[in-house]
Amino acid sequence: MARKHDKVVFKNYNPNQYLMPIDPEAFIPQNHLVRTIDKIIDKLDISSLIEKYKGGGTSSYHPLMLLKVLIYAYIQGIYSSRKIARALQENITFMWLAKYQTPDFRTINRFRKEILGDTIEDVFAEVVEILVELGYVNFDFYYLDGTKIEANANKYTFVWAKSTRTFKKKLREKVKSILEEIERINEEEDKALGDLDVKLESEYDSKQLEERVEKINQKLEEAEFKSKRKEKRVKKLVKVLKNDCVFRLKKYENYEQILNGRNSFSKTDNDATFMRMKEDHMKNGMLKPGYNVQIGTQNRFVIGFSIHQSPTDTVCLKEHLELVEKITGHKPKNIVADSGYGAEENYLHLKECGINSYIKYNTFDMEQTRRFKKDIFNVKNWEYIAEEDAYICPAGKKVKYLYPKISANERGFVSYEKVYQCEEICNGCEHREKCYKGKRWKKRFSIRPRLEKLKEEVRQRLLSEEGKEIYEKRKIEVETVFGIIKNNKGFRRFLLRGMKGVKLEWGLVCIAYNIERLAKIIIEGWCKIVTQPSCYLLHSSILTFNGIKYLILVIKNYCFWTASFFTGLSGGT
Repeated sequence: MARKHDKVVFKNYNPNQYLMPIDPEAFIPQNHLVRTIDKIIDKLDISSLIEKYKGGGTSSYHPLMLLKVLIYAYIQGIYSSRKIARALQENITFMWLAKYQTPDFRTINRFRKEILGDTIEDVFAEVVEILVELGYVNFDFYYLDGTKIEANANKYTFVWAKSTRTFKKKLREKVKSILEEIERINEEEDKALGDLDVKLESEYDSKQLEERVEKINQKLEEAEFKSKRKEKRVKKLVKVLKNDCVFRLKKYENYEQILNGRNSFSKTDNDATFMRMKEDHMKNGMLKPGYNVQIGTQNRFVIGFSIHQSPTDTVCLKEHLELVEKITGHKPKNIVADSGYGAEENYLHLKECGINSYIKYNTFDMEQTRRFKKDIFNVKNWEYIAEEDAYICPAGKKVKYLYPKISANERGFVSYEKVYQCEEICNGCEHREKCYKGKRWKKRFSIRPRLEKLKEEVRQRLLSEEGKEIYEKRKIEVETVFGIIKNNKGFRRFLLRGMKGVKLEWGLVCIAYNIERLAKIIIEGWCKIVTQPSCYLLHSSILTFNGIKYLILVIKNYCFWTASFFTGLSGGT
């Protein structure tokens, strides 16, 4: 079809055109996310936040407004206080939410750290309680998993526990040699320093060393040496002890106090531990300072979270569940987690608490294979004689119970083992190479009866039809939440430092995620209702009303500003 004309036409644009200030209410649709979020946060009990204000001085920004702004900012993937303050001046949804109030970045950050920092668990519990009341969660099934998030710390300011122990040992050896040299010179100078007791306890601390050096220093001031060279040497050694050894020993003691059983920490953020992250761009297994974040979900809502300094998930389960029950007041009935949590200590703890565990152990999937079931050299496939407490090996020999074995881990959990040994010498057996690769003459292995019993209970639960269906949901439950937070929202690194700051920041992330998901469900449900034929007239009426409301607002603003303009003009003449 031929064009009617070739003239270039632009829409009217006049940079000098007078613009009237218009209420952002008219530009935000009724089904916008920010409106629903505003209504949801209004339902929260913020009495714990208000109690943090001391009173006096000038008026403060309302904590409800600041809480709304913070949560909405985290929903939008804005985590910096400076960027949040900028959004309050430039973003129309932020303006509407704050009702044109513009707290600066210091006010936002102060509210986040000082007011919200101690009450974040209370706010999170309020959100979870709303979800329980609405029927979205009930703690029947608790899908647990963890992820590692990088700390706001320098990658290269690390301190290792093993290195600290090594340096401390070498320092003590140096102190010992210096004290021995001082004692030797004192003997050569006919005890010019008097009777010196330079021996220290094997586990002496910096305070004891400092006291000993001070005593030697006092005697040195009054002593008279025959040889000036030796006197100068003793003074130099005492100076090394005072200025170098005492200082370094205090430093290593401080490191050990900060480590508190960990294998490392960062000098920038002392609470951060060096862990292996999935984001390894160099592909060299680089360690980064970070935190192990544990969350529990149901219906893809976060209903529990905790922050840990240990890089392994196994040791986090017990502490995590205790914190969840303390914060929310609910105890899960069923725990669903991957094999990272499959340990005897965890199985036993869940059983004692009356919680059903759907947690795989590390060899669960391998045990379901045909190769594993048909392996005649696998001890689990051997015939067991209960009366004699013995196994029958592939060669037909008896492997009998030898002695018990008790072991305890670093957390004090005690495990009981039974050690078995073959009656006859294995050398010369035709199955020797495949059955037993140890150096002993007789095959020996150990079994944990309590652990095997717990594994059997979990195995039966997981292999049932109901168990398979429950465990299958784990992939779309907790993994989805981590994917949205880390990939879609871009939250891969903490901004705040220390356990308190990290807990606050992750708590805000979880609250924001829950409120956004709930708001989207409400909006989606409302859209489905208003698009029904029976609600079409109501929907049209609402749209018509909003259009008339907008027109009245424009006319009102126009009349107001026109009247002001002409009044000023006539007053001037």
